Amino acid sequence: MLAWGGGPRAAWWRGMAPRRTVEKARQLRRAMTAPEVRLWAALRSRPGGYRFRRQHPIGLFILDFYCPHGKLAIEIDGIAHDMGDRPARDEARDRWLAEQGIDVLRFSARDAMADLPCIVAAILGRVATPLHGPPPHLRWGG
Repeated sequence: MLAWGGGPRAAWWRGMAPRRTVEKARQLRRAMTAPEVRLWAALRSRPGGYRFRRQHPIGLFILDFYCPHGKLAIEIDGIAHDMGDRPARDEARDRWLAEQGIDVLRFSARDAMADLPCIVAAILGRVATPLHGPPPHLRWGG
């Protein structure tokens, strides 16, 4: 047992990611899919004043995109998410994220390529809900 009161798994429940998950996230940032690249091009400019992260590790998972202000995960799902045990794995992952207080928005890769403005509007609409308060740039007058 470590001095701070936990073993190797203790940090995971707090949303910390193990080193191998962080390393995998770094690899995924260099190998993003075309729909992820398109969405990142729109989100990296901080639309609405909100900050987004790409390939964000949390626990044992890597989120395609994450907005810390809204505690919102954004997932771009390709066709592989409809095959085999992926739907059940995605459901279990979404359940774990919900237990951490993180909501998940899922979009198909096809929609990300065909209607990006609509997806960005949906994301901003979800992040800007009154439950989450004003964006950071309005909160501090910046």
